[in-house]
Amino acid sequence: MTPTSPRPDGPRRLTIGLEDGATVSALAYEAFDPQFHATLVLAHGAGAGQFSPFMTSFATALSALGLDTVTFNFLYTERGRRVPDRRPSLEACYRAVVRAVRNEIESAARCLFIGGKSMGGRIATYLATDSTLVLAGVVLLGYPLHPPGRPGERRDSHLPDVRVPMLFVQGSNDAFGTPAELEPALATLSPAATLHVVEGGDHSFKVPRAGPTKQEAVYADVQRTVAGWTGRVSRARQEARLPSA
Repeated sequence: MTPTSPRPDGPRRLTIGLEDGATVSALAYEAFDPQFHATLVLAHGAGAGQFSPFMTSFATALSALGLDTVTFNFLYTERGRRVPDRRPSLEACYRAVVRAVRNEIESAARCLFIGGKSMGGRIATYLATDSTLVLAGVVLLGYPLHPPGRPGERRDSHLPDVRVPMLFVQGSNDAFGTPAELEPALATLSPAATLHVVEGGDHSFKVPRAGPTKQEAVYADVQRTVAGWTGRVSRARQEARLPSA
């Protein structure tokens, strides 16, 4: 899978209306050379919005790999607050983004994935329990299985209710949940989940003592993994819809 150059005009800005009349901003990183005819909506984590280096670099790279990618700010981030809203508000915001993206981006109407970094991914999993959203799958970049240092406070009881494919990308040293801690939960899922381990990686896939070049290679491997997985899932969905000969 060979990346192409990002679109020269950069991401397209969108304004998403919420039910209470508020709005949040979104960025559509539309692929210059679409490979999968699918869209991935990526939500940010609790501590940084869609303009963080992690979010912008991943969205740019995924679009260069042929996957239309959309980021957005949750309302608390849009308003400059540091403390996240409660889960119902976060879910309502994400749901409004899903609805708007389906109307704005052609590939999203055909095949839509959702997910996010840490908290953003966790909120995506709650949305994905709603089968009426007709999602293709969920991409989770550092799933926050539990708060650091509190492994007993697990956040996985709802995961068996997600009935679409899920990709978990987890650092082997993630303080929010190691791959070994995740595996028992993943074993209960149907369809089977995919786990990609970033060896030595923390919650943001940073590897200790890795120089800039090596760290970029780590991120690039994750980005190729995400693009490749979404491609396989979208193709399988398309083949399943084809009439038999």
